Amino acid sequence: MTDLLQLTAQLVDLPSPSFQEGPVVDFIESELRAVPWLDVERVGDNLVARTTLGRSTRLVLAGHTDTVPANGNERAHIDGDVLWGLGSADMKGGIAVMLELARTVDEPVVDVTYVFYAREEVAEAHNGLGELFELRPDLLVGDLALLGEPTSAAVEAGCQGTMRLVVSLVGRRAHTARAWMGVNAIHRAGRILAALELYEPRRPVIAGCEYHEGLQAVAIEGGVAGNVVPDSASVTINHRFAPDRTPAEAEAHVREILSSLLAEGDSVEVVDVGGAAWPATDHPLVQQLVSRSDVEVRAKLGWTDVARFAAAGIPAANFGPGDSTIAHAPGERLHRRDLEVAYAALVDLLTTP
Repeated sequence: MTDLLQLTAQLVDLPSPSFQEGPVVDFIESELRAVPWLDVERVGDNLVARTTLGRSTRLVLAGHTDTVPANGNERAHIDGDVLWGLGSADMKGGIAVMLELARTVDEPVVDVTYVFYAREEVAEAHNGLGELFELRPDLLVGDLALLGEPTSAAVEAGCQGTMRLVVSLVGRRAHTARAWMGVNAIHRAGRILAALELYEPRRPVIAGCEYHEGLQAVAIEGGVAGNVVPDSASVTINHRFAPDRTPAEAEAHVREILSSLLAEGDSVEVVDVGGAAWPATDHPLVQQLVSRSDVEVRAKLGWTDVARFAAAGIPAANFGPGDSTIAHAPGERLHRRDLEVAYAALVDLLTTP
């Protein structure tokens, strides 16, 4: 069997910051085009390999090939059973598992689609999975999708939605020497910030998974000059909402919280939104993965591309090696055990009826 830690190190040493995934995709493509049981198609820097065995069920295994920019950690370094390096956890370990499965499991009990996509770590508009859904949705058809995001080899079910809103507040300009003649829009923003600080997030339990919502100010702008009472200010808010709410319901919830704090001329604008994904814990393949490999199940508290699959009607979950809490950090690393546990669980899922 291939040493998965060495294979991941090989992938780490192929730099692939967002928009520069070509070399690592070239490597994966060359490996998979040599596999006789796979049909391989490349769409830009997105690569899809599929079995066509006529099985009644199709499983999609997906992962992104890009990383964030390097931070002195662009080269792989193995120390015992630990691999250090950019993207080791997020998510070249998951890519290594997918690659090894694709080139070794020749008679899976389900048909399998392996999706290696680009540009996940940047703005949603550039996402390679979104590109595939737009240009070649036929390549992504399946009954369940497992996304190889780092979960420490646990199933992180569904995902929370995310929304950014900009609250624009009006005031009235005046000289600061005669501040009583104006209305300070920045001071008005203080009421918004106070409400956010006191916000009690919901923690709903859905399909046995506890989600933890959030409402946070992430940016504030305002000010004209050092001697002018500002007549405008804005607060950008990020809302993380559980899968039992639609984006429209989540927006209505935030607007209700803000409604008593706004005055005539103020506005609230949604500038970015990604829907949540319902946990797919009741899907037979997820249940098999959990029961046969004794895998922990918990809620996914962030947003991932499982939401794209869910929006297309494909149940999805996150399952991959690596610790998400150290992703993007200078000390990003991956433990051999995580790789081997994730790989063994997926081999069992693909080969045991």
